[in-house]
Amino acid sequence: MGLFGIKFKEFSLVYDFIIIGGGIIGMSFSMQLIRKYPDSKIAILEKEQSAGRHQTGHNSGVIHAGVYYTPGSLKARFCFDGNKATKSFCDENGIKYDVCGKLLVATTPLEMERMKALWERTVANGLERFWLDSLQLKEREPNIRGLGGIFFPSSGIVNYVEVAQSMAKRFEESGGKVFYDTEVVGLTEHSQGMVVKTRKGRFESRYLITCSGLMSDRIVRMLDIEPDFIICPFRGEYYQLPSKHNNIVKHLIYPIPDPDVPFLGIHLTRMIDGSVTVGPNAVLAWAREGYTKRDFSYHDIMEMIGHGGIRKVIAKHFGTGIIEMKNSFCKSGYLKIVQRYCPILDKHDLHPYPAGVRAQAVSNDGNLIEDFLFVNTPSSVHVCNAPSPAATSAIPIGAHILEKIDEMIK
Repeated sequence: MGLFGIKFKEFSLVYDFIIIGGGIIGMSFSMQLIRKYPDSKIAILEKEQSAGRHQTGHNSGVIHAGVYYTPGSLKARFCFDGNKATKSFCDENGIKYDVCGKLLVATTPLEMERMKALWERTVANGLERFWLDSLQLKEREPNIRGLGGIFFPSSGIVNYVEVAQSMAKRFEESGGKVFYDTEVVGLTEHSQGMVVKTRKGRFESRYLITCSGLMSDRIVRMLDIEPDFIICPFRGEYYQLPSKHNNIVKHLIYPIPDPDVPFLGIHLTRMIDGSVTVGPNAVLAWAREGYTKRDFSYHDIMEMIGHGGIRKVIAKHFGTGIIEMKNSFCKSGYLKIVQRYCPILDKHDLHPYPAGVRAQAVSNDGNLIEDFLFVNTPSSVHVCNAPSPAATSAIPIGAHILEKIDEMIK
């Protein structure tokens, strides 16, 4: 019998709460859940061998300030709060991070106009920022060229896998159980909760929470719910600069984003290990977990091609997609983008670095879903769209899910 007085069949592993997904969001929520309900039985099911193997472990490691997001949106609110919460968690758990600040750099008159619009948006989002002219920009970053910039001092860098692992440790020390190498293959919701079928056996719980990233839509479909979106995987490819360039920049260097292009553009990122990466671009991945150009899944490709929303996105951004694909195979094209604001780099400075895959929700009517997205049932909460800045926002996202669970319990 569980915490809520529900009897389940004896052959199942019985829990009060089951969380699917061992990335930073799943770990953040689980840590907060067991703190709120310390006497409950809670389990995390993760198909990989350790925490944070997908989006959590394949990103720039940036603690975002919340520059780009629509005022009042979940992304804007959670990123602003998450910036502070992430730093506080790192302080409490001895995790190294660096508040190096972010510089947005405009290299053309058109980008200067776009930068003014971003300046106004950041007022609404409550961010501390400083406008820099070209001389002030040069003084801050001698190797960066631009007509002007905006400096955001609260941005930083961290290793999010280390954060997720620390959250997992706190969860387990509080009595929670993590089942790694445990892939979920089926779900059934009934009046008393959930049956969760995995490749290693059957679990039952009163409540289910899923934080399954690239597989979030498929998890929802296991409950015979047809979501009004599909996850479309975009591979973000990075390069790493040689160690002689570890001090090429003092801050995170970002271009001014084009409002007609869905992603932020290629940037220079100081990493917490002292290195500097360049990227990412954004190309359609040929597999849900397509981290290399060679990764290909016939099932995933057919699913994408067969979805009207994805076809509309491809048509809308066809020109941009072709350029991104060309630059994926042509290092000189990739480099040319970076040289707009960092002209001292050359092709020999771009060394291979692991790519990431962004789990981007696309609506059935052909729009990239911009904000975080959740789907709820009587016994479950599903995190269905959580791309960047989800890692920065993980603690507020976890608190948001906990509020939904509290409402179900009441």
